Amino acid sequence: MARSLEPRLSAKIVSLDEINERRGLWGGDGIPVEEWIRTHELASDEVRVLLTSGTSVIVDDTSSPRFLRDGWRSLAASVQARFSLIHVDVDHATIRRRRADNQLDPRRPDVADAVLDQHLADFEPPHEDENAVRVKSADDLRDLTI
Repeated sequence: MARSLEPRLSAKIVSLDEINERRGLWGGDGIPVEEWIRTHELASDEVRVLLTSGTSVIVDDTSSPRFLRDGWRSLAASVQARFSLIHVDVDHATIRRRRADNQLDPRRPDVADAVLDQHLADFEPPHEDENAVRVKSADDLRDLTI
């Protein structure tokens, strides 16, 4: 989704998974919390530099729990940038089906069962007061206005 929005929004993507990859970490096997904290710090630094230069940014991350989303809102406010939250609202069955499809492609890295199960159990969807733009389908994405 981030890749499809990037040209439409003339934005740069800051992906926490890509930062982890540069750091030699793979989230599909599970990453210790202290490493995620460091990755988040690095992502925040990148986002701040881009926003300060006037560049629009797409943060590609699950941003669960809410305190992470609140942190991105605060960062945007600190540099007087607009903030929009896009929530890809996908049910667990669809996520598991997509994972199974990905497992058929040897080029796609897998996510360990325990890591996926824990993430699905802990995921905190946006609350109403967060005014998230909810995307459920490709049609929603095509029609998306931010």
